[in-house]
Amino acid sequence: MNFKEEKTYIMIKPDGVKKRLIGEIITRFEQRDLKVIALEMFQPTTKQIDEHYPKDKAWIARLGQKTLSTYEKYGVDPVKELGMDNDYEIGKMVRKWLVDYMTSAPLVRMVIQGVHAVDMVRKICGVTLPNLADMGTIRGDYSADSPAVANSERRAVMNLVHASETPQEAEHEIKHWFGTRKVIFDYERFTD
Repeated sequence: MNFKEEKTYIMIKPDGVKKRLIGEIITRFEQRDLKVIALEMFQPTTKQIDEHYPKDKAWIARLGQKTLSTYEKYGVDPVKELGMDNDYEIGKMVRKWLVDYMTSAPLVRMVIQGVHAVDMVRKICGVTLPNLADMGTIRGDYSADSPAVANSERRAVMNLVHASETPQEAEHEIKHWFGTRKVIFDYERFTD
């Protein structure tokens, strides 16, 4: 394994596109000596986004558990708000919010390559919840959304970017979003 050539998948989400942050987000990665080797703006279909997110019961229940935890933290009754307190059923609702959000505007998909690219990109992006992300990260600098606000508005958390969590997930997502098309480039930079 060549750690200098690790690849990861990034997707700028609808709020990142609508806030005109495409260039800024790409700049953050390039400033850390990561190389953009594939880049495309596109309008996803519901089917593409549906296939992007896991459908297994445990993952969906975990989404519901996160929502229930947020409600508990802020003293909100899930039955009063959502008409239920079943983690799996709530998870299905949240997954639908995610699909609706991700198809609401164009996205930017890209493949980034570099030293420990998966971990480096996630560090640059910041933690998933913008209200908890450190200043200096993409989410910490450009978003203040939270699950409490998103749940109350019955929508997904707007957190600007998606970044693969593991090299295996990156490989799967690159294949899913770029397929076999020859759009991933290999080139030398001045610093290589």
